[in-house]
Amino acid sequence: MGKRDDLIAQYADDLKNKCGMTPDMDLLTKVTIGCGPAIYDADASTVASSQPGELETVKNNFLIKKLGLADGPELDAAIAKVVDTYGKSERNKYRAVVYYMLTKHFGKESVYG
Repeated sequence: MGKRDDLIAQYADDLKNKCGMTPDMDLLTKVTIGCGPAIYDADASTVASSQPGELETVKNNFLIKKLGLADGPELDAAIAKVVDTYGKSERNKYRAVVYYMLTKHFGKESVYG
């Protein structure tokens, strides 16, 4: 198994144990690949949910550009819900896990079809 496979297994574990979700491994793999090289960078691989600028980046670069959603209060609400689900006190909120949960929340799995 390569490093990416190890990371996907770690993300699946977070989804099961920290978020109480059973991951769709095919979708999780596609979302992880979609994150590109960021998953290998310690800083870029996580979402700093306490920084408003970071949450704006998630909204603009992922929800609007990648998933094709229109900007609105429901995007901020969804991000807040995902952060709550992951656990506000959880120090490492992996970007791929956050993106996976947002993709599921908006029913946008077809983007990765």
